[in-house]
Amino acid sequence: MADLKKMQSKTAANPLFLREEELRQGIEMLFYAYRDFTRDPDEILAAFGFGRAHHRVLYFVGRNPGMTVAELLAILQITKQSLSRVLSVLVEEGYVRQTKGPQDRRQRLLHLTEKGRELEERLAAPQKRRFARAYREAGTEAVAGFKKVMLGLINEEERERVLAAFRK
Repeated sequence: MADLKKMQSKTAANPLFLREEELRQGIEMLFYAYRDFTRDPDEILAAFGFGRAHHRVLYFVGRNPGMTVAELLAILQITKQSLSRVLSVLVEEGYVRQTKGPQDRRQRLLHLTEKGRELEERLAAPQKRRFARAYREAGTEAVAGFKKVMLGLINEEERERVLAAFRK
């Protein structure tokens, strides 16, 4: 906590935050944060024989019940073939349910089953605890700044779609 406050005051006092070293530190911190952010879910997923792709599908289908496969492809930006491999396992093992679209029967709408919701919550729980702790330690202004930085890291053409998802 003291180190975080020291870093915040150092950065706030230093208008040269775009220097090479500051940029490298940001990149490195993102790598370390991602490593630790994914550690707990990775251990849970391994027990099921699943990987991070399964986690992402469970997460986004859980956040967007009834989403189409095309919408999920747009979020994940992976090939249909890659998604098909992951999704077919999750459907076969009873974590995801597919239904046909009411207007377009070719559309596949995705929903988590009860089993899928339980696993998604189990995977998200340690990540939510990690975010809650970090947000509490950082404070309101830092959280707002963090969200701005994260949004700035998202490709410009995707930002509005991401923001629209939060407004649902």
